Amino acid sequence: QVDVVESGAGLVQAGGSLRLSCTASGSIFSINSMKWYRQTPGEQRELVATITSRGDTNYADSVKGRFTISRDNAKNTVYLQMNNLKPEDTAVYYCYVEASHDGRSMFQYWGQGTQVTVSS
Repeated sequence: QVDVVESGAGLVQAGGSLRLSCTASGSIFSINSMKWYRQTPGEQRELVATITSRGDTNYADSVKGRFTISRDNAKNTVYLQMNNLKPEDTAVYYCYVEASHDGRSMFQYWGQGTQVTVSS
């Protein structure tokens, strides 16, 4: 079993910054990709940013140049630095972790979500 816990929720004015953190713990042999998604009421969950085990990153067009995803493999932690926030970034942000218990099969784990609110 793997627990995924996010932190860094907050209310910020447009143009401000927040940093989200997400730590995976439990029976972990290795972690492959780590991702951040976001979701607003009535909408599908949207992929925001991805980082692979090698450190390769990818971003949604809507956040390119403003958000930065990074990870600390020693701590099984992924971060999302969000700068120049806009009201449309308001959402519940979810952490996704692809982990293995034995080096063979990979499993997907989700955090509980953390609220980011950007006021205009």
